[in-house]
Amino acid sequence: MKRVPEKLVERLLKYLEVVKEKMANGEHFVFSHELAQKVGVSAVQVRRDLMEFDIEGTPQKGYPVKDFFSQVCSHVKCNMKTKLALVGVGNLGKAILFYFLKRRPNLEIAAAFDSDTQKTDRIFCGCKVYHISDLPEVVKKENISVGIITVPAEAAQETADMLVRAGIKGIVNFAPQAIRVPNDVFVDQIDITLSIEKTAYFAQRI
Repeated sequence: MKRVPEKLVERLLKYLEVVKEKMANGEHFVFSHELAQKVGVSAVQVRRDLMEFDIEGTPQKGYPVKDFFSQVCSHVKCNMKTKLALVGVGNLGKAILFYFLKRRPNLEIAAAFDSDTQKTDRIFCGCKVYHISDLPEVVKKENISVGIITVPAEAAQETADMLVRAGIKGIVNFAPQAIRVPNDVFVDQIDITLSIEKTAYFAQRI
C-alpha cells in the first residue's frame, strides 16, 4: 500500500476537526477557503488534497460536510479504535493522561508505565499505571499499537527499544532526545523546549 505523506495526513485530520465543528453547529456545507483559513494553507492546497476523494462540491455551496466527513474519515481511519501506552508518569505524562480523558473516543491510553514503584498499581485519570517491567505482557494483552514516551532524555532510547520489542509500531516521543527505531516503526518527535526556543527567537525579530 502506498504510504500517505505525513504532512497530508496532518492536514486531513485538521480538516476533519473543522468539519466536525460545522456538523455540531448544524451546518451542512464547508468551503475550501474556510478549511484553508483554519488549517493555515491555501484554498488551492485544500482542493489538491481532496482530489482523491469522491466529494462533490460547488463554488456556491462548498462541500457537503457529511460526505466530506465520511470520505476523509474512512481514508485516515479515524473511526478505528487505537490503543496507546504511555511510559513515564511524571508531570508531562499526567498532563497527557488528563488531556485524553474522554476527549478522543477513537484513541485510548489503555495503560501507563513507570519505574517508580510509588506511582505504580494505581489508577490515574481512569488509566492503570503498571511497573515498566510489565510492559511487554500488557502491550500484548491489550493489543496496544502506539507508545507515548514522556521519560527523561537519558531513558528515551531504552524505552523506545522496549516498546519496539513489545510490538509497538508507532511512537510519539516527547523526550528531548532523538530515538532510533527500525524502518517499520513510525516516530513523531515532539520537542516542546525546541518549539518554545524557536518561537522566542523569531518573536524577538519581528
